[in-house]
Amino acid sequence: MERDLGIEGYLTTTPGVGGTIKASAEDFVVEEVSAPPPVVVDGRYTIARLRVREWETNRLVRQLARSLHVSRHRIGYAGTKDKQAVTAQLFSFDGVEPEAVSALRMKDLEVLETFRASRPLELGDLVGNRFRIVVRDLREGPETAAVVEETTRQLRAAGGFPNFFGIQRFGSVRPITHVVGKHIVRGEFAEAVKTYIANPIEGEDPESYEVRAALERSGDVKEALHDYPRNYTFEKAMLNHLAVHPDDEIGALRVLPLSLLMMFVHAYQSFLFNGILSERIRRGLPIREPVEGDLVLPADRRGLPDRERTIEVTADNRDRVAARCREGKGWVSAILYGSESGFAGGEMGEIERAAVAAEGLRPEDFIIPDLPRISSKGTRREILAPLHDLHAEVEEDRLLVDVELTRGAYATCLLREYTKAG
Repeated sequence: MERDLGIEGYLTTTPGVGGTIKASAEDFVVEEVSAPPPVVVDGRYTIARLRVREWETNRLVRQLARSLHVSRHRIGYAGTKDKQAVTAQLFSFDGVEPEAVSALRMKDLEVLETFRASRPLELGDLVGNRFRIVVRDLREGPETAAVVEETTRQLRAAGGFPNFFGIQRFGSVRPITHVVGKHIVRGEFAEAVKTYIANPIEGEDPESYEVRAALERSGDVKEALHDYPRNYTFEKAMLNHLAVHPDDEIGALRVLPLSLLMMFVHAYQSFLFNGILSERIRRGLPIREPVEGDLVLPADRRGLPDRERTIEVTADNRDRVAARCREGKGWVSAILYGSESGFAGGEMGEIERAAVAAEGLRPEDFIIPDLPRISSKGTRREILAPLHDLHAEVEEDRLLVDVELTRGAYATCLLREYTKAG
C-alpha cells in the first residue's frame, strides 16, 4: 500500500523490528499541542478541549453539529487527527454556550475543558502533536532492543525522518482520496463521485465492499441509497442528491463538507509530494542538508517551517544555509504542486518537473471553476519532519514510543523507520 501512495525508502539503515501498529485505539494516543486564542470572558466563541476515541474529524464535526443543533460551519478546529486513535484536541463553537458543550453526551467523547474566546480556531492554529504509541508483536530476537536503540540514535542524529504524508492522509482502509482528487483536478467529476461512493477496495469491511460492488455493477443509485448503512453519512448524502438529480455529479460533490472536498485535492498533491521525496531518497540526495538548486524554508517566529518564504540555495550560500538546517532553523523543501507553485532548481527541480510531467498536469488544472473554493495555489513542504523529545524502548514484545512532532508530520512515518514493514 505504501508504494501505491508514493512512499518508498528509509532514512535509517537498521533492519527493522516489524510489529503491529494500532492494534487498538488506546495504542495510539495523541495530545494536540495547540496555539489557542486567548481567554475572553464575554467572547462569542466557546473553545473546548475534547478527548475522543475512534472518531474521524469530519464525521465528528457533523455529529457535534447535530447534537448542538448548529451548522457544521460554526465549528472550527486546528487540525485533523487519525480515526483509529485516542485524541485530545481543541474545537471552537460559534455562538454556543460553554454549558451546552459541557453537557454533550456522545459515544466515546469527553469534554475536558471549556472557555470563551473572541475568535474561532482555524486550520493551522497548531504547533504540533504529542504521541504515546504502542507497537505490538515485534519480531522475536535478542537484538531487537539494540536495533531500536540504534534507530533512535540515527533519527536523533538526523534531526528527524522523511516527512512523507502517511497512509491515513489517503484513507487507512480505503486509500482513495488522492484518486478522487486526481479526477477533480482533471474535471472528471463523474469518475470522482464513482470513486468515492462505489469502487470497492479489497480489505475493507465486507458489508461496505458488497454494497459498493453492487452499485459498481448496477449503477442503481436508489437501490444503493436503500442498501448503504445508515452511518455512511457522506455517501448517502451524495446518493440522495443523485437520486433527484441523476446527472449532477458536481452538485453531489457540493453536498460534502468543504474540508473534505479540500482534502481530496490536497491528497493528490500529497501523493505527488511522496513520489518526489521517494525519488530524492532513491538518488541518495540528503534530506536534512541542501544541495544547489534546493529551496529552503526558514523558521518562522514560532520556530516552525515558514512555507510562505524560501531561500534559494546557490554555490555561494550553500554552506551558510546548510548550517541553518543543521541548527533546526531551516528545512529543505519539495513542491506541493498547484496553480502558482514554483519548482526548485538543480537536481531537485528535475525530480519535481518529472513527477508533474508524468501525471500530465498543468498549473491551471488546480483552478477548479466548478468548485472554486477547493482550487489550490500550491506551496512547498519540508522534506524532513523534525522531532522533539523522542523516547523509544522495548518492553517484552512491544515497542513504546513517546515523541512530539510538528504540525502536519505523521507519527506512522516515524514508526516505519523502526518497523521497516512498508
